[in-house]
Amino acid sequence: MVAMNAIIDASELASALAGANPPVLLDVRWQLSVARAAGEPPFDGRAAYLAGHLPGAVFVDLDEELASAPGAHGRHPLPDLGVFGAAMRRAGVSSRTPVVVYDGGMGWGAARAWWLLRWTGHPDVRVLDGGLPSWQGPPETSVPAPAEGDFVPEPGETGLLDADGAAALARSGVLLDARAGERYRGEVEPVDRVGGHIPGAVSAPTTENVGAGNRFRPAAELVTRFKELGVSESSPVGVYCGSGVSGAHEVLALAVAGIPAALYVGSWSEWSSDPERPVAVGPDPQ
Repeated sequence: MVAMNAIIDASELASALAGANPPVLLDVRWQLSVARAAGEPPFDGRAAYLAGHLPGAVFVDLDEELASAPGAHGRHPLPDLGVFGAAMRRAGVSSRTPVVVYDGGMGWGAARAWWLLRWTGHPDVRVLDGGLPSWQGPPETSVPAPAEGDFVPEPGETGLLDADGAAALARSGVLLDARAGERYRGEVEPVDRVGGHIPGAVSAPTTENVGAGNRFRPAAELVTRFKELGVSESSPVGVYCGSGVSGAHEVLALAVAGIPAALYVGSWSEWSSDPERPVAVGPDPQ
């Protein structure tokens, strides 16, 4: 699952786009929005894309194409692979063509697409470090019509956790909780049924993986960060979050550090919906 070149900066991307084998660009602008509870419209990634995007980029809808409908398996369950594969081919993704994914800067939406493509077998996917704000060139508003790609998703045998697997990993390895610390501790819970965390999980907010401009910290710093959280060369590592989006960003940070990790896609939205699952609160993992 780990791609040692998991991220690319804007200058590298500009050079790659001018090269002999330019990457396919995917725009995955998305935001977790709780605005509906206040009667406000949610964030519209497609509208943001139409207002301006990287030249040649194709919009990918996280809620519709990178996830299934919310339900028993969480707010952003795995997508139907037929739907996902069709979306990737529509965007021009082929198995032998590099792919670069970006979003509005936070990196969560882009990381979800990166993780799905990697888990389903694409060999060359990177995330634009810092997202759209890092790009120095003029935006484009026209919608491209790329040639149909040939990518067919084939799920990997590793890299994915279910609820039981996450519970087991919290005991046998390191399970990282990528949400904000106050959600981990159960002090607030703006989205899900109950606050807290999976017993044994370690708090590891995604915000501590990045620096200025939401760009990833250097690999050596990330290695130190994860080591301080209990990650070692011999420990299996898993990640979860609220619904498998920011958790993908943490898996990406681990990849930058050269550390393989699995993702519990259902995450807290699935775990907390089952009253039979235990819930821990406070700063202590247990």
